[in-house]
Order: sequence, then structure tokens, then C-alpha cells
Amino acid sequence: MKKFLGFFAKITVILVLTLALLDVLYTVVYLQASNRGKIDYVYNSKPRIYDVVILGSSRANNHFVTHLFEEKGLKAFNYGMSGGHLFEASLMLKLMIEREYKIKNVIVEADLNLSNEKRAEGIASKFLPYIHSSKVVENHFSKEDDFSKLYYIPFYRYLKFDASIGFREMYKCLTFQPTNTLNNGGFYALKGNKGKMKNDIRALKPIKNKYYEEIKQICAANKINLIAVMTPMCSNTKGLDYFEKVNAIYPEIHNYESVVTDDHYFSSCGHLNDKGATLFTTRIIEDFFN
Repeated sequence: MKKFLGFFAKITVILVLTLALLDVLYTVVYLQASNRGKIDYVYNSKPRIYDVVILGSSRANNHFVTHLFEEKGLKAFNYGMSGGHLFEASLMLKLMIEREYKIKNVIVEADLNLSNEKRAEGIASKFLPYIHSSKVVENHFSKEDDFSKLYYIPFYRYLKFDASIGFREMYKCLTFQPTNTLNNGGFYALKGNKGKMKNDIRALKPIKNKYYEEIKQICAANKINLIAVMTPMCSNTKGLDYFEKVNAIYPEIHNYESVVTDDHYFSSCGHLNDKGATLFTTRIIEDFFN
């Protein structure tokens, strides 16, 4: 029995040490990557200066055409992340401040994403390689139910989120394989449309969202002009009064839900195509930067 317990103890020690070593190796790789996505592009950067930073979900990523700001002489980048929530948008802004970015204006898409305070696992997980090296990341995740596992168990986060930060992604970072995420100033254009547009958002209820509140507080503390907007939806959407409900909670959020209406400007009911994004961005620039 003693021999068995001794053998089991040795195996346990070897396993823990192996996981700890793998954790260190993966983390070291992620700490040198800066061309895979928007998160590592910010985390592993030196201070940058921007006139305009764009934050939000795909409804920011696909809707704000960066080069149109640049044509007006505004240094801009679209940091919108498809699939992201305000949990990640707030953390991204915190990282920029931690990296001593100088930002004049933040445009944040705040509409459908106001309906929840959950993290978007596929996006949030991409911050986890930095949980031990950044107090900002650590503190942001500290209220999450699985924080102790993510923080204290070696290699756990890389196993749990293998699809986003596991071996395949680590290897691509190690071999400096770029993606197209950073092309076009972070803006990702959608093409054409998918025919008849329709959507139903009646189940969504806007709330007083703590991560939107954080974004407001960060901007105020750092003297950044915050421009919060709701972006277009196709007209054949059930529950469009959602946007009025947002304004009942947050009257400062500018409602641009109906500024683009024709279906041929949409790729899907909730996302503008390239032509629609150009039309929408032009209107934003006219209203806020002329």
C-alpha cells in the first residue's frame, strides 16, 4: 500500500510539474505575439495615439469603416470584436489605458449588447494568457465563478479553451502566422445580402449594464470623449422598441438604428454590408467630427 501511495504521489507531482511547465511555455509564446488578433495587438504593444478608437461587437466591427476616419485626418482603429460583449469591450479599453494609450474619442456600440453582462467565452478566453502578467486582466476576471480554476490551476485555461488558446493557436503564434483581423484598420467588411431580411429581438431586455458603466467611468477619468451609439437594424425586425427602452435607461446613447433602412445595405438583418457601413460611417463622421 505504501509503495502504491508513493507511486501515486510521484505521478501526481510529475503531472503538476508538467502542467506548470506547459503553462509557462504557452504563456511565453502568447507574450510575444502581436499579429494574431486585436487583443494581443493591444497587450503586446507600446503606447499608441488615436483620435478615434471603436469598441463593441460585430455591430461595431462590421459597421465602422476605419479608412473614412483616416481620410478626414483622424488616426483611428476599429477594435470591435465579432461575438464580443461589453465584458470584453470594457477590458480592451482597460488594457489600452494600462498600455498608456492616448485616446481623444471612443466610439462604443451599445445596443443589443446592453442586454447582458456575461462574458463571450470565445473572445474573453483570448485575454486569459495574460491573467498572471496583467493586474487589469486578473481583476476583470476576479468576479467570475471559475476565476480560482483559471488563475490557480496550471494549464487549466489552455485546456478548457483549447479551441481559442490551445495548441493550434499557440503554434500559429509561435510561427508568427498573421490573420486578416488587423487589416483595414480593424474594419471587417461584409458583402452582398442574404435576401429577405427579418429578425426578432423581442426577447432582449436592456439593463443598466455594469460594463458600459465601466467604459463611461474610464473615459471620464482619462478625459476621453465617449460617443455611445446604437447601430442600424433592418426595418423588418420585431421588437424595435428595444432601442427606445435603451434610451429610457441611457438617454445619452445616440440612436442610429433607423439611419440605414433599405435591405440592400444589409448583409443580414443585424449587420450592414460594405455599402451600408460606408453610408453609416459617413453619417457618424458628419455628426461628430465635422
